[in-house]
Formats: sequence, C-alpha cells, structure tokens
Amino acid sequence: MAHAAENQFVVFTNDLDFGTLLASSRMAGPSVIQIRAQDLLPDAVGSLVIKAVLEVRVHLETGALVIIEPSRHRIRILPI
Repeated sequence: MAHAAENQFVVFTNDLDFGTLLASSRMAGPSVIQIRAQDLLPDAVGSLVIKAVLEVRVHLETGALVIIEPSRHRIRILPI
C-alpha cells in the first residue's frame, strides 16, 4: 500500500481486506478498485472494469475506493 501511494498507483484486487485497511487506517491513498464477482476472468469482468474506471477516473486520481459488482459500481472518497 505504501509503495502504491508513493507512486500514485491504483491497487486492483478482489481481496476485501484492502477496503478494511483503508477504513481502519483512515488513509487518503492509494486508490483501490475492488472487483466483487464470481467469475474474475477478463472476458467476464473486463468491460465492467473499463466502464467503471472511465466513469470514476477523477475520483481515482484524488483517492477513492471503487467497488465493482456485475450490476453496479460504488465509490467511497478517501479517507473513509
């Protein structure tokens, strides 16, 4: 997380611990994209991820937790 924050990277994961870490530490970054889906293969979630990233790009640049699900995506501005 420190490396990602220092280099202005976005962490992409399906591990729910990253959201918990952001909330408990009250960190302002890095931005995290969490994908919550049964099928994580690119063919199944690729278009969902691209659509969400394009819609929330500004928030990712300033610090956000973006949760992507098959039917929707949600944004939490950092710090949580």
